[in-house]
Amino acid sequence: MGGVRRDVLALVTLLFALSCTSNGGSGSSTPVAPSGSASVAASASATPTSTSTSTVPTLSGTRISVKPTGEGSFLVHAVYPKTQSSCKHAHTARFRARYPGALSVKSADDGTLSLVVTLPFEKYLEGIAEMPPSWPPAALEAQAIAARSYALAHINWSGQADAEVAQPICATTSCQVYGGIHVPPTPGIARWYAAVRNTEGKVLLYSGSPADAVYYSTSNGHTYGNDQVFGSAPLPYLRPVVERDDGASPTSHWHVTIPFGQLATFLSADGVWPDGARITSARSVGSNVHVAGGGHSTSIDSATFRDAVNSWAPCLMPGRYPTGVLPATIPSGWSTVGSDKAGARITGRGWGHGVGMVQWGAHGKAKQGWSADRILAYYYGGLTPQQYPEPGLIHVIVASGLASLAVQAPTDGATVNGQPFASGTVHLTGNAGMVNAEA
Repeated sequence: MGGVRRDVLALVTLLFALSCTSNGGSGSSTPVAPSGSASVAASASATPTSTSTSTVPTLSGTRISVKPTGEGSFLVHAVYPKTQSSCKHAHTARFRARYPGALSVKSADDGTLSLVVTLPFEKYLEGIAEMPPSWPPAALEAQAIAARSYALAHINWSGQADAEVAQPICATTSCQVYGGIHVPPTPGIARWYAAVRNTEGKVLLYSGSPADAVYYSTSNGHTYGNDQVFGSAPLPYLRPVVERDDGASPTSHWHVTIPFGQLATFLSADGVWPDGARITSARSVGSNVHVAGGGHSTSIDSATFRDAVNSWAPCLMPGRYPTGVLPATIPSGWSTVGSDKAGARITGRGWGHGVGMVQWGAHGKAKQGWSADRILAYYYGGLTPQQYPEPGLIHVIVASGLASLAVQAPTDGATVNGQPFASGTVHLTGNAGMVNAEA
């Protein structure tokens, strides 16, 4: 789990024009592949159009701030810049999501926009998209406590109850996946909300501070110490444990076969195999994959081999890779490569970084009747939840590098930099050091 860049340049001028339009309804959601077992992200949708335009005086400041008048939420349509790509069916990336709380939009020097949501801490936890709400309550509660602990450990929380946290947290797998309010509502999502509510204030503590309660989807039969994976000083609550209860995961045991011709295409695209050369064999040798054919042979680091295939297989052959229910063509580095008549056969186990709670293991243990406290104690060196003060508001960086945004006001209205915005949609675009808004 990595850090978050926060050094965005100040904005110079804010220009916006507001108008009234019809207040639209729901969108659709699409699964993505986070560090956990499941997640929900927003999908592409057409941006609402305005019916009239009015202008207001130019405002100056460091950002555009959009706040709800009441308890409503904002429906956001975001578009990333167009990029040149060698991928087939390449398209401009975009997303659609709904967020409670206040929005802050900044422009970087290259003209792209970042979007930060400021919301109550418990509302943030309700939007964590790391475990299906259909799972047993004990697993959901263990996830809620782990997510709460992880967040508090990564925002330099002072421990002063109801204070606002200055340091933001990201919303991706580099931190933990925050999806906002699911659009449309995920069936059974109330079960996840109940898990958050039932565990309010419960945190795993080590030496009096929130523990870095990292977690991941599926193991290869055991977990690893944080020092083995992240290279950090060993923590007594992140020690290896045996995992026997995550067998229901679709990535518990997996295999994928890649025809040699396709493998040559992927490796050539990545620059680790000669362009146009055939491959006739591939096999694991220690920490490398030995590839040979057509008078050529080379040893490729296993991580480089995996990254090359995972990058280029879905790019060049999106209809074929990843196969089946796998989240990636080669889901983990806990794998071996061999050859048969069909091509290179990769066999492996697990998905994720390997440290802390195994989410599918928590699922299996909950099915056996384990409590949330017992599940957490197993994975985190005997730590059990304790009551701990929570922040009032938290800042979440939900997106950066955006080309444009369309923010639809809640029914009760909103303000844009303090100016009333009764209804409709604000369209935001970036320039170097500036962000412009109009309806």
